[in-house]
Amino acid sequence: MKMKSIKLIICSIILGSLSLLYANKKNSEENNYVPDKETAIKIAEAIWLPIYGKKIYSEKPFEATLDKKAKIWIVHGTLSANAVGGVAYIEIQKSDCKILNVYHEK
Repeated sequence: MKMKSIKLIICSIILGSLSLLYANKKNSEENNYVPDKETAIKIAEAIWLPIYGKKIYSEKPFEATLDKKAKIWIVHGTLSANAVGGVAYIEIQKSDCKILNVYHEK
């Protein structure tokens, strides 16, 4: 199965779960499928795991910040002080869980 297909399946599963949770939410003027940093991190892990494998967990803790203007969650790993290399990075659109960018630094 192609990696793009895996990502789409994972995101579809997550979106389906989130849409059920937030279907009855009042004031739903704007979709909010990725409402908080915990959800953004779980989505990031679900996308990174099939791409980079379990070694991704060596980059914990994962950090998530919301670019409020663009309404995009930016999630990345962290390195310990003595580590060499880069970390995983992903941009997730808050409104619909669309993956805008994903890569691993070197």
